[in-house]
This record gives sequence, C-alpha cells and structure tokens, in this order.
Amino acid sequence: MILPKKITVVFGTRPEAIKLAPVILALKADPRFECRVCITAQHREMLDQVLREFGIFPDVDLNLMQSNQTLAGLTTWAIESLDHYFAKNQPDMVMVQGDTTTVFCAALSAFYHHIPIAHVEAGLRTFNLYSPWPEEANRVLTSHLADLHFAPTATSRENLLKEGIRAERIFVTGNTVIDALFIALEKIKTSPPDIPGLPHDLTRPGSKKPLILITGHRRENFGEGFENICRAISELSERFPDVAFVYPVHLNPNVRKPVFKILSGRENIHLIEPLGYLPFVALMNRSTLVLTDSGGVQEEAPSLGKPVLVMRDTTERPEAVAAGTVKLTGTDKEAIVESVVTLLTDEKAYSAMATTVNPYGDGNATDRILTVCTRYLEVNNKSLCGV
Repeated sequence: MILPKKITVVFGTRPEAIKLAPVILALKADPRFECRVCITAQHREMLDQVLREFGIFPDVDLNLMQSNQTLAGLTTWAIESLDHYFAKNQPDMVMVQGDTTTVFCAALSAFYHHIPIAHVEAGLRTFNLYSPWPEEANRVLTSHLADLHFAPTATSRENLLKEGIRAERIFVTGNTVIDALFIALEKIKTSPPDIPGLPHDLTRPGSKKPLILITGHRRENFGEGFENICRAISELSERFPDVAFVYPVHLNPNVRKPVFKILSGRENIHLIEPLGYLPFVALMNRSTLVLTDSGGVQEEAPSLGKPVLVMRDTTERPEAVAAGTVKLTGTDKEAIVESVVTLLTDEKAYSAMATTVNPYGDGNATDRILTVCTRYLEVNNKSLCGV
C-alpha cells in the first residue's frame, strides 16, 4: 500500500490564504496527499475571514502575533514555533507562498529539518531590498532555500535564473490568485454577498454610478506617503462629486489615522471596515477602476477588466505594467490625481487598460503545481533535498 505524501502548507496572512486556498482544496481532495494546514496568524481577523469563506480549517494555529510586535520578535517566535512543529510532524514537503515573514521563517525552519520546500509565486523582484520592505528580502532569501519554484510568469522565471536557481527546479504555472478569483466569482454568482457600510444604490445589480475602489496598507507608504494618497483622494472627490470612492480601511493604526483624519465626513467617500474576500471580489467586480498599493489586486483586477493605478514607486509585477493593465503612480499627489482624471474622462485611455489580456494566468496554476509536486515526491525523498 502506498501511503499518501504529507504536505504541510504554512501561511499567516490574508493574501497568502487567498492564493493558497485553491491549492489546499485540491490537495485535500486528492488521495495521493495528506495535507495539513499550519497558520501563524500574522494577520488574525482578515486571515480568519478568508479561511471561513473557502471552508478551510487549520490543523494547527500558532497564533504568533502580539500587540506592537517587532519584525525581529515575530521572526524569532515564528522560527522557534515552526521548528518544534516540523520536528514533531516531519512532513514530506512544506509549501509556502509569496514573501511574508511567515514564508521566510517557514522556509528556514524546514531547511533546518532537511524538508523539501515548495515556493508558490516565486521569482517576483523589484531589485530594491527596501521596496517593498521587508517582502523583497523575504522572497529573495526564500528562493535560495527552496527546492521547487512555482513562478507565475516567464519574467519571474528569468529573475530566478539570473540568481543562479537551477532551471530544472523552476516551473512557470501562472498565479494561483486567478484560480482563487474564479472560485470566488462562482460563489458570488450563486450567493451575492452583502457589503457592509455601503448604501444600497451603490451595490444593487445594474447600478451605473462610477465607483473607485481604494486599498492601501504598505509599510513603505506609512507617514507622508499615506497623507499624499489621502489628499489626492480628497481632491478627486471634490472634482468628481458623482463618483463614489470606496475605501475598506486596513486595521493598522498607521493606515487608519491619516485616512480618517483627512477623508472623514465627505459625502461621496465611503470609509468602511476591511472586507472578507468574497465581498471584496464583488466590490472589485462592481468598480470602475482600482487605486491600490497591494500586490494581489494588480493580478486580480485585470481579469475583471478593471484598470489599476498602483500607488507605489516600484512593483514586482512588471508584466502588468508592460501589458498595460497597470500603471505606477507612486504616492505623488499630482500623479495620482492626473492618472485618475485621465481614466475618468478619456474613454480611449480607459479602454486601453480595461481590455488588455491579464498576463497572470488562466486559472489552472493549481493543477500544474500538484503535477510537479507529485512527480518530485515520487522520485525524491527527504534525504535527497537540495541534491
């Protein structure tokens, strides 16, 4: 009798949960694998929302976050906790996704135990260790610990090759966020979710009122960057009183303070609490365009035909910029205002961004990942890790 291979999937944040959900669901449905889910809860409330929406139940919850915790404190505790977990459970493979502190700590702990590491969404780079911070360092370090690299695009594969990663360990799969998006769209179609905090006329079927969706949470934008973003939104709300500006405000106090200080009290600006994934996808699908500093939104929105303005100076997703679905504005107030004005007033400019093919995949990344993992585990054992 052939025993199923034990794969532990480790993650801690909302974006990781979204992008790993299709993989976890497929692993749990496949008798060749015994899938265990280990969460660090680097994002507590927002992570739990996503898990509920996809019907995923963690096998172990390390619950590592503490109030005012430093990155050094989180890193130390995560490595120690994951070390104990891997020593006790000895999985055949550890799977991580992306570039969080959880990803790096899980990869390092698995490496210490000679457990093969599969890295989903490998190879993204800005080539600036401080932008995004600390994510760029996390993903670079993880790449040099991992055994399997699931690159979402050919550009990501080239980045890995340039860093000396062996070609036979890199697989271009597309991005699993598109798989998750398609699952979410089916759920929304069956049962449209409520979006708390918004008037009914904005969300009812057939509503034509222009709506700009805004998200922001990046550490490198804390302070002046977020103040500039908020001032740009404030000016736009005055210039376009018939446009609704909807901002689900991140829970981080460094985000909430400038947002509520500058944007509260304006009739066409709706500051709402963070949304679960399904309501967020529904709102993104309803929107006219998206203003964001998020990575995942850059990948999702183009599949829905929504132009994306990225309020960062760099992006590890240059494919979207090259394709024309995404434009970088940075956090410069005038650049943000000018870009939004163009999209709201120039139909040709809007159409050029809205009708471009999404470069991030076809929704079949999960199948490709499972095929590679199966092949690897069939021909390797833990003692061959890194050979």
